Amino acid sequence: MTNSTDRIIIFDTTLRDGEQSPGATLNVEEKITIARALARLGVDIIEAGFPFASPGDFNAVQKVAQEVGTESGPTICALARATQQDIKTAAEAIKPAAKGRIHTFLATSDIHMEYKLKKTRQEVLAIVPDMVAYAKSFVNDVEFSPEDAGRSDPEFLYQVLERAIAAGATTVNIPDTVGYTTPSEFGALIRGIKENVPNINNAIISVHGHNDLGLAVANFLEAIKNGARQLECTINGIGERAGNAALEELVMALHVRRQYFNPFLGRPPESTEPLTNIDTTCIYKTSRLVSNLTGMMVQPNKAIVGSNAFAHESGIHQDGVLKHKLTYEIMDAQSIGLTNNQIVLGKHSGRNAFRTRLKELGFDLSETELNNAFVAFKEIADKKKEITDWDLQAIINDEIHQVPELFRLELVQVSCGDHSRPTATVTIRNPEGVELTDAAIGTGPVDAVYKAINRVVKVPNELIEFSVQSVTAGIDAMGEVTIRLRHQDRIYSGHAADTDIIVASARAYLNALNRLYSALQAQKTEVKI
Repeated sequence: MTNSTDRIIIFDTTLRDGEQSPGATLNVEEKITIARALARLGVDIIEAGFPFASPGDFNAVQKVAQEVGTESGPTICALARATQQDIKTAAEAIKPAAKGRIHTFLATSDIHMEYKLKKTRQEVLAIVPDMVAYAKSFVNDVEFSPEDAGRSDPEFLYQVLERAIAAGATTVNIPDTVGYTTPSEFGALIRGIKENVPNINNAIISVHGHNDLGLAVANFLEAIKNGARQLECTINGIGERAGNAALEELVMALHVRRQYFNPFLGRPPESTEPLTNIDTTCIYKTSRLVSNLTGMMVQPNKAIVGSNAFAHESGIHQDGVLKHKLTYEIMDAQSIGLTNNQIVLGKHSGRNAFRTRLKELGFDLSETELNNAFVAFKEIADKKKEITDWDLQAIINDEIHQVPELFRLELVQVSCGDHSRPTATVTIRNPEGVELTDAAIGTGPVDAVYKAINRVVKVPNELIEFSVQSVTAGIDAMGEVTIRLRHQDRIYSGHAADTDIIVASARAYLNALNRLYSALQAQKTEVKI
């Protein structure tokens, strides 16, 4: 294996680093759903999690390996610290995958070695080859990361990488762990590695970077020019702190600017061959799915997938686009799968037409999931004349990918107006199957609903974020509500969609409360054990 490959490998870490965003915790079913979407998108490697972190994470990685790690599917990767226990656990978790990778890491910056590891350079130089070799005893595909490489002494970094490759690392990943470097610095770091690590041609150079200064994507593109051939990124750029380099921005930059990047990969400038294996028409759909399941909303002005990314309000821009799209658009919205809201189904549509359209949209549902979704579709079709593809996606994301309904909303009713006190009545079925009804007064109808729910559920929490957006245009549009709750320094997200914003708000709140309640029950179980 050499780092002279003429295409860019996409390593997606949405399920590992992306899930570390506050409030973005996913259950096993949700992780599998996203993993399937990533496989359809065409990512080369899915970093499914950190198996040693918890039994839940181990189970999730193992399930993803079983369900998505097929011979024709992506490589399934597990993260492990440079310890035998971590590496052995990672190897066990990815065992069901046809193609498995262990990604092990150890810090190499002076500040990390002194204050976090409490180890000397010589100790680190001894640990790295031992642990890489140990990982190699389980799988052929081993990746090594010198954590905080961006702030490491380059000369020491070269020694570490040389030893990692000699011990069997097939990929060496260079992380800008704290998002500190600038593009010229990061490019120079990659170039220095290529020029000063004697056996670098025996491994792929990868990059991983955080977006603390908003430079992650720019850093990665500069790294490609200097020899990096694997990009570690996440859908919508989610991740710790300010997030990671965004997959959709990287892929579309390489797609739109192929002629510029082709020579850096040894291709003629005019080559039209894609630089990645990504099916760009699946980008928008995957972005929406990840946003819905993690509760991490996409800002309207977000590049590529934001709601305003292809919108034009300026009269000059509108006139230019109407005359010729390329006057103000450098890419076609259809290239990321963003199509017109074509009317596809109505209340008289049958189950077969419903199933067929869902398959065309990329949803492969079990019989039970299809039945649940069809019931929800009929309910929406009775309220809304025209059902678009976007509506269908909202229905599927809302109905199929929810947490177990420990608390279930049976009724919500509000009374409000400019000369009345907003009042809400709710009926909720609790985990024991008992229906409980209560009412509350609030500053508005949603506040009243949430206060009434809290009186029934009685799980302390703090609402820290509430957002509403319409799925489509029109007075009868479905509304999507996303909320985030805080409980004992942990954040839980909830999501729901309905033509009635009050109903969607109540269901989203209960969705988050169910996550919170499940976590509390799991903690009690662990204490008993």
